[in-house]
Amino acid sequence: MLITRAELEGGTIADVRIADGKIAAIGTLTPNAGETVIAAAGGLLLPGLHDHHIHVAALAAGFASVKAGPPEISTAEEFAACLRVPGGGWLRATGYHESVAGMLDVAALDRLVPHRPLRVQHRSGRMWFLNSAALDRLLARDTPPPGLERESGRLFDSDAWLRHALAATPPSFAQVGANLARAGVTGLTDMTPSNDAAIARHFAAERASGALPQNVLLAGTLALGTTDMANSVRLGAAKLHLHEAALPSWDTAVAFIRDAHERGRPVAVHCVTEVELVFTLAAFAEAGAAPGDRIEHAGVAPDTAVEDIARLGLAVVSQPHFIAERGDTYLTDVEPAQHALLYRLRAFRAAGVTLAAGSDAPFGGTNPWAAMAAAVTRQTRAGARIGAAEALNAEEALALYLGAPDALATRRHVTIGAPADLCLLDRPWARARAALDDVRVRATLIGGHVAWQA
Repeated sequence: MLITRAELEGGTIADVRIADGKIAAIGTLTPNAGETVIAAAGGLLLPGLHDHHIHVAALAAGFASVKAGPPEISTAEEFAACLRVPGGGWLRATGYHESVAGMLDVAALDRLVPHRPLRVQHRSGRMWFLNSAALDRLLARDTPPPGLERESGRLFDSDAWLRHALAATPPSFAQVGANLARAGVTGLTDMTPSNDAAIARHFAAERASGALPQNVLLAGTLALGTTDMANSVRLGAAKLHLHEAALPSWDTAVAFIRDAHERGRPVAVHCVTEVELVFTLAAFAEAGAAPGDRIEHAGVAPDTAVEDIARLGLAVVSQPHFIAERGDTYLTDVEPAQHALLYRLRAFRAAGVTLAAGSDAPFGGTNPWAAMAAAVTRQTRAGARIGAAEALNAEEALALYLGAPDALATRRHVTIGAPADLCLLDRPWARARAALDDVRVRATLIGGHVAWQA
């Protein structure tokens, strides 16, 4: 395959030949007989983008779910209307936030949907709200877990139990793969903490069938091992998912980090709140940090924490689009003194911290270009700016998606011998950088094969 007259980073216009899944030549090239040719017409050719934090199975399930929270749903009336879906089987709604109609309970849901089982997921991903029909059906199949409040119908941190009680099987990843390819994403890191050998087999099967074209780095449980990997699914970090209201014991957290390192795996820790971050940094200081260790989210990061992250050599994987998607709620719900500490970017770069970005989908939008735009503007949907001093320029925002998935500090480039995982834009960089959220991808190549072409 030959890509003609592509702009490379730095502004050079060149032809790029692809053979055997790699970049074989760059320069002024003549098409070979019968060679497929893609005319770039001066559009920027990049290494394929990598989503460094995503939850694929939940995102795939979300495509068959009702959107029940901002920005699609913002009032109690809209919430009630979105649940008026014909049918008698399970109704699954996602993305709910209490700003819509308060903290839900079983009585409120029974009034809205009395005739069929309903489960509504909170935007955080940590909690489900269940109506009576859902509770009856689930508890007929399994004993209640510790995370179930029977009186309120609220289920906390019990997704594994829920999947078992539902006898659920993983969904097809085809729609996820197609949507990501359209955005130029050629690889993903799945950060679901419960990922185990069974889901690894499903990822491998989806890769083998072509349903999920992206290369996969799979984080998950401590028990997950290299023998569970196949079909371009590689073993990633051991995930420690902290919750401020129920932190593990100090010894448990330190032992988790040490155990993962002894298995040759880095550690990724979910840290949305300041308390979670401070706890995590102290645990790393005690257990010792290793190459590849990373903080997920760093949602609230005071200067002292930024300094400690840099000193420990940890990377940070952020969600800059949360400022755009959730910023107006943050301005209401988060203490004003912490607004400047939300999803920081510039501070980490200034401290020498390796910084990358991921969607956290389905808990955030999947479009990396919109996230880059948010990193540059730091603007909410209503037009307010949060932490303007944390803004990046367009080149820095783009770089958040170009780090090597298992070595985030290593920037990938279009060079001879590199994998032909590529993203071709419909415009040169000078135009793209001026309106990142308007960028369109002309073609996405994964392993030298076209995964998407406009």
